[in-house]
Amino acid sequence: MTAAHDPVAPPPRVLLTGASGYVGGRLLKVLEGLGGFRLRCLARRPAGLKAKVGPATEVVAGDVLDRATLEPALRGVDVAYYLVHSMGSTGSFEEADREAARNFGDAAKAAGVSRIIYLGGLGDTDEELSRHLRSRHEVGDVLRESGVQVLEFRASIIIGSGSLSFEMIRSLVERLPIMVTPRWVNVPAQPIAIDDVLEYLVLALEHPVDQNTIYEIGGADQVSYAGIMRAYAAQRGIRRRMLTVPVLTPRLSSLWLGLVTPLYARIGRKLIESIIHSTVVRDATALETFAVRPMGIEAAIRRAMMSDEREFAETRWSDALSSSGALPTWGGVQFGTRLVDSRTLHVAASPKAAFAPVLRIGGQTGWYAWNWLWQLRGALDLLAGGPGMRRGRRSSTHLSVGDTVDFWRVERVEPNLLRLVAEMKLPGRAWLEFEVTGSGSSATIRQTATFDPVGLIGRAYWYALYPLHQLVFGGMLQAIASAAVREPAAAAGSSMPKHL
Repeated sequence: MTAAHDPVAPPPRVLLTGASGYVGGRLLKVLEGLGGFRLRCLARRPAGLKAKVGPATEVVAGDVLDRATLEPALRGVDVAYYLVHSMGSTGSFEEADREAARNFGDAAKAAGVSRIIYLGGLGDTDEELSRHLRSRHEVGDVLRESGVQVLEFRASIIIGSGSLSFEMIRSLVERLPIMVTPRWVNVPAQPIAIDDVLEYLVLALEHPVDQNTIYEIGGADQVSYAGIMRAYAAQRGIRRRMLTVPVLTPRLSSLWLGLVTPLYARIGRKLIESIIHSTVVRDATALETFAVRPMGIEAAIRRAMMSDEREFAETRWSDALSSSGALPTWGGVQFGTRLVDSRTLHVAASPKAAFAPVLRIGGQTGWYAWNWLWQLRGALDLLAGGPGMRRGRRSSTHLSVGDTVDFWRVERVEPNLLRLVAEMKLPGRAWLEFEVTGSGSSATIRQTATFDPVGLIGRAYWYALYPLHQLVFGGMLQAIASAAVREPAAAAGSSMPKHL
């Protein structure tokens, strides 16, 4: 895409690999919003990816470990993003990465691809690097051996909601008020925000260079993992103590991480082996070449947390949770920092009739089940300085965004969707959401309680009350379903919000 194109020729084609991964998935949305080229994604399971791409994006079947599948996928491609790795494999990930890169490079050369954009990892080549970092560098070398021009970015820790390193840090800080840490938490790094990584990757499409180039990229701050954890804790408003011990092998560290974080021990060990090496930018050419001014660690963490907020605000939980009913795990499921308890009931009623009792919840109507427990919770809230249950609601039949419902406030209301945010005193933040789906005389009511705990006290609060929540929320959903069956069709139509 760096050469001039015939104005009557079709737009250039860009191939994205790794679109189902973290960086690739984020880059997919950015590329779809740019235009000016045709986007094609390579996927081992195309059906799973097709539901996530826009209508103009092509998804083709292919596997970097199967050379024959790459030839049709790369046909007509001008620039290809190589964002795949074998870190989670059970066998030799180095050999798998080597074979995949060789297959892709050779197929790209045969197809006439002009440029491969590759994202690797930082690490001083003068040191004896970990297997993971050594493999990341080797992949770049193998791609260059193909004869296709390779523009390689080498990044430090990527900070973003959903990235492997950031989720490990988040879990450790959220769950452990005192951490016994190995020496690797003090190794210097240069973490970079995912938004800055994406900006580099996009600019590489049209970057005017006619030779293989390696760019080291990092954020504005050099900081250790311990520093990142302290910065995260500060933004969450919690205090954490870290006690460093001299000996804690990567294997022991990975087993420990497997106990207290969502990280599998196998991946954790490979990650920790890389963490013990300094990953700071030693060559500032990227800053001199690209119009990217990376943010610092505090801004990167703040952006990651804002991304969580935005995705949560835009989410309908029915898109993310099982539709089969109550979740099987005790205590709910964790999404980012949030703990989620969701359950469904099917009712023989129209969606409007099923949603009508939801719109009348609270105030004089009450909470459909165990109202005395709700009143007790309100009294305790008053004693703690909260609003309690005394506010009631403005209207008994209609709700608008911003309305109060006892110690809740309406955050979102749409046809068949209501989300309430808690305003009672809590060691965290809480939401209660109802969504009704269906058609005709059959509907499904999904009720979701979500809690974003602050520190260990917040988590203890959630798990201590979880058995009681099972009783209260389960009874409430059953009562709402019973009320929906009794709901007259006329009442269902009249109880919709006036502004909808």
